[in-house]
Amino acid sequence: MNVTDAGADGAQTTDSTTTDTLDREELLVELVDDDGEAAGQCSVLEAHTAPGRLHRAYSVLLFDAEGRVLLQKRAAVKTRFASRWSNTCCGHPAPGEDLASSALRRLDAELGLGSEHVEGLKEAGAFTYRAADDASGRVEHEFDHVLLGNYVGGTPSPDPAEVSDYVWVRPSRLEAALTSAPHVYSPWLPDVLRTALSA
Repeated sequence: MNVTDAGADGAQTTDSTTTDTLDREELLVELVDDDGEAAGQCSVLEAHTAPGRLHRAYSVLLFDAEGRVLLQKRAAVKTRFASRWSNTCCGHPAPGEDLASSALRRLDAELGLGSEHVEGLKEAGAFTYRAADDASGRVEHEFDHVLLGNYVGGTPSPDPAEVSDYVWVRPSRLEAALTSAPHVYSPWLPDVLRTALSA
């Protein structure tokens, strides 16, 4: 079952034939305490090695003029929750980095969506979650800031090392799909959508 089977509309598919050559696992992330206050730093790899270290992350969700949200399917080469449908993009700001600036950089890197394609990017809220990926043994333990923005045109051009597919879906249909087939989606997506819809 995929997101289209779950009732998405406007599906568009991309090809995934290359692998990622940049080792992002060595980049630094910002460790945080339970309140989201900075508490040090470590590499992406260390942060996601079991049992996981709580660190700052963000999840972006873009809405189009029809109120649909843009989802991506994580590439098969991803080290955590590969080949699962998720929000528009995710990332980790460098220690001390502005969230919106980092998010715009990741949108461009993963989907080819630059600042000319996105307006009004702002934080809607944050939540903490922990999820272990049985396939890779890696752990997500993140203080996740949810950023919402408006998609103002252009065509996504995904990096196949990051994104294998993308689709526009109405939030109500996504909510139903998350209930009927949770294993198809990233474990953080339900909280991202909940945060977005309550903003």
